[in-house]
Amino acid sequence: MAGTHVVGLSSTELSSLWTSYINDSISVCLSKYLLQITEDDEAKALLEQSLTLAQTHLQTIQHLFEKETFPIPIGFSDADVHVSAPPLFFDLFPLSYVYAMSRIGLTKYAMYLSNVAREDVRSYYTQCLHSTAELYNKSVTLMLNKGIYDRPPMIPYPDHASYIKKKENFLSKWFGPQRQLNVMEISEMFFNIERNYFGLILLTAFIQVVKDEKIKRLLIRGKEMATEQIQFINEKFIQDDLLGTIMVNTEVTTSTVSPFSDKLILTLINLLNSAALSFLGNAISMTTRLDLIGEYSKLMVEVMQYGKDVTDLLIEREWLEEPPQAPNRKELAGIT
Repeated sequence: MAGTHVVGLSSTELSSLWTSYINDSISVCLSKYLLQITEDDEAKALLEQSLTLAQTHLQTIQHLFEKETFPIPIGFSDADVHVSAPPLFFDLFPLSYVYAMSRIGLTKYAMYLSNVAREDVRSYYTQCLHSTAELYNKSVTLMLNKGIYDRPPMIPYPDHASYIKKKENFLSKWFGPQRQLNVMEISEMFFNIERNYFGLILLTAFIQVVKDEKIKRLLIRGKEMATEQIQFINEKFIQDDLLGTIMVNTEVTTSTVSPFSDKLILTLINLLNSAALSFLGNAISMTTRLDLIGEYSKLMVEVMQYGKDVTDLLIEREWLEEPPQAPNRKELAGIT
């Protein structure tokens, strides 16, 4: 009988698993705190499911790493969350949290699954995708039942299908009147607003509780960037008579006691900022209106610069865990 060939983890598989471990350790901290402040039984059930999934993910990844004699990442722990802190958010936010993070998780897990080859890692990410989709669907259903799901703009159905006849009209132009938005552009714009609203709520809360002035100034800058994005997109919606998406920013209490360590807060903002880059890139790929492409491109530069500044501060505080790196062959060979 032929022996089984055991293949080590590739760099792509290490990247996916290492990143997942860090993210899930943050998720455990957030879910534990939100469970303590949530009184809504239905939202609590989703948070418990989210917590269980994150804890199971950590155990699975740890087992995979131990089999490979690979060092377990430090990540985040109970030392980074204070579950006894007063409520920083009102009761609707935990449901918004599960919805927003499961949406991000769906895109991440789909990408991870498509990037890995080893059977046990593929099996793991397939399960992650299924369980996260289940959590996402439950969160949407509950938000719809509670009447708090913001539906994207509705448009009249066209009466027939047709081909584009004038490229100038479709591709638009830099200046002057623009054609009406199409459904692909509307979709990306709406969810860009939604993600920025979620970020605004978090940033509003964190600015309120963070005492470190350097971190606070960085968070304020992030809040200003998110506000500018929302305002720009809403203006485009209003120009096309699609109305704007109104933010109800009442999900933050008046508590000034931080439930999370500064390290966790800054790392979470860094992760969400990184996700924003991916979503902006996707938005550019889905639009042909030059005014939108120009604005998205400008925003990407701002988001990248902001991410660099957040990363610089994480490194300065020695809070940024170093991902696995390829060996420096020149250094090993003593080549200067």
